[in-house]
Amino acid sequence: MEHFTSLITARRSTRKFTDEPLSPEQAELILKAALMAPTSKSAFSWQFVAVEDKYMLKKLAGCKSTGAAFIEHCALAVVAAGDRFKSDAWIEDASIASIYMQLQAEDLGLGSCWCQIRNRQTGDGTDAEQYVRELLDIPESFGIVSILAFGHKDQVRKPFDEAHLLWENVHTGSW
Repeated sequence: MEHFTSLITARRSTRKFTDEPLSPEQAELILKAALMAPTSKSAFSWQFVAVEDKYMLKKLAGCKSTGAAFIEHCALAVVAAGDRFKSDAWIEDASIASIYMQLQAEDLGLGSCWCQIRNRQTGDGTDAEQYVRELLDIPESFGIVSILAFGHKDQVRKPFDEAHLLWENVHTGSW
């Protein structure tokens, strides 16, 4: 993409993916974007688990009662976690890295979707973080913010319509 404005206008959540795998170069660029994201006090509190195994993607899709089924059909899922003891801004650090990955995917013409994990539950009421932690052997000191699904788009979404901008939520000078 030529311009950042074009990139953020075009980036929409993609929940339907083709069966085509990502190339190793595409996966590397997505992960590289996460590793370039800024962190509070350069703490680099985030860590990521990249998953391409179809069996594990299916298991990860069970992380929430609703809103996670698309993970099963993506080419790559990236779990974004943060070390709670390394930085008090671990949630923000992992979140910024997550959106960097999503913007990189869009720049590559790929689709992505964020799946919230922190403060969510599985269908049987299990804490979603604990569910993902146990599946992927993530240490207890790490909080899990999200799972990002990436793949080749199998749906066309219209760019963001600027007529829907909520300018009433912007305050100048004071509230």
